[in-house]
Amino acid sequence: MTSLLCLATAIFFEARSEPIDAQYFVAEVVVNRVLDERYPNTVCEVVFEEKQFSFTHNGESNKMSDYNTYFDEEARKLAKIIAGEVLYVSRPSITSTHYHTANVDPFWNDVYTLDGQYGYHIFYTNETPWR
Repeated sequence: MTSLLCLATAIFFEARSEPIDAQYFVAEVVVNRVLDERYPNTVCEVVFEEKQFSFTHNGESNKMSDYNTYFDEEARKLAKIIAGEVLYVSRPSITSTHYHTANVDPFWNDVYTLDGQYGYHIFYTNETPWR
């Protein structure tokens, strides 16, 4: 799988129902991790790192092509466009390395620096030497 498809897959499953800014920020979290020596150094390795993104271990298919509603098809197209822009056109506009949805309360959210909320996603920057 290419970097573009791995990133598009993450956008699709993690944020397809979110506003476009939140979809961009989810993509930028992946790129920020690639650029951070504490994380794997390829997009696909970051996206599929064990238990880092919920879609990779929720028991459902993580193939975009398995989702065939009109909404899913449009979301897939948009995810590919956003992935291409984030990978090949622009630099990340945020420093975030983590996020979660507003309906969960992960143990690390009071340790990392809160960057803000976009849609239902809350973004953080991990400035600590451990993750």
